[in-house]
Amino acid sequence: MQPVTITDLAAVVALDHQRLGGMWGLESYRREIDSPNSELWILLPTVADPETPALIGLGCFWAILEEAHITLLMIHPDYHRQGLGQLLLWQLLAQATRRGQERATLEVRASNGGAIALYEKFGFTQIGRRKGYYPETGEDALIFWLQGLHQPEFALKLDLWKAQVTQHIAHHGWQLSPFAALIPPPFST
Repeated sequence: MQPVTITDLAAVVALDHQRLGGMWGLESYRREIDSPNSELWILLPTVADPETPALIGLGCFWAILEEAHITLLMIHPDYHRQGLGQLLLWQLLAQATRRGQERATLEVRASNGGAIALYEKFGFTQIGRRKGYYPETGEDALIFWLQGLHQPEFALKLDLWKAQVTQHIAHHGWQLSPFAALIPPPFST
């Protein structure tokens, strides 16, 4: 995992287009990189391979006063259900804690059961609903909230979650390199 740089933008925009239909464009991501209030992180494979996408995952939050508002969390569809979304969410929460944020919030499609389960696993609770939030479908957004990021016991939770996430991704053949890049599972024939 690493912060997004200008050289990553083409891959970031491509993943956004694939997963979100082009919700944010090149200029939007440039602004995120330049903003001191934005944390934009990516998961990259460590092995250059034409069969492997340039970018596996992307997550972002905005630091607004004492709140980390998670705006993006996406994993390339070829890598779903391998724990990589958990790893990226852990990274966002760890960064929010380092920045002194007190809570995290996000919106998620009411139909996105996988994401909802992920957020609940990390202690988020639903606190509201935005009716018709997604204009292309009219679908509602559920508002989730996580309190206490600044409390000492939250650091213990982060340590526990990191161990669990690391074990989960290892079960799927992934490991983190010493530089926090993803090392993919061995190629199987």
